[in-house]
Amino acid sequence: MHPVRRQRLFAVLFIVGFSSLAAGLAAYALRDNINHFYPPADIKAGKAPPGRAIRVGGMVVEGSVRRGAGLRVRFEVTDYRATATVMYDGILPDLFAEGQGAVAAGVLDENGILQATQVLAKHDENYMPPEVAAALNAAESAPATEAAPAPETAPQPRAESPESGAGNPNVEKQP
Repeated sequence: MHPVRRQRLFAVLFIVGFSSLAAGLAAYALRDNINHFYPPADIKAGKAPPGRAIRVGGMVVEGSVRRGAGLRVRFEVTDYRATATVMYDGILPDLFAEGQGAVAAGVLDENGILQATQVLAKHDENYMPPEVAAALNAAESAPATEAAPAPETAPQPRAESPESGAGNPNVEKQP
């Protein structure tokens, strides 16, 4: 082999090896900082690993919020197929309420209860985290396997008839 080719080969092998080592070390360092999202149905099915940092989200079940000593709060979230219990010791966000969307991050204990270190509430009436929306949509399309509260449907805005000229600037409205 020509000396120049040999030098190029060693340079390419060094770069590939060093890049692989750097990517492996980065993945190893981040493995404990990754929070996987699990809907309540997956937690009830045992798919969520106990003792690992996870996130669970859904709608807060009406009547499930129980306040304990100090800032201790226990509540349940549902994806309309199953419910998951969350324990949180801290101040809940101002927008946290029963019947509203929430995501809790923490560690799942051996009893299947999420010991939350952080609770997030949706911030306006139209926003829902993508993971929660996907889980709720999947729950609505899947057959129900366990009794869970039925989803409330929001009232739909009344559609204007074409004769009323709603949305058409060329039609004058009649008093």
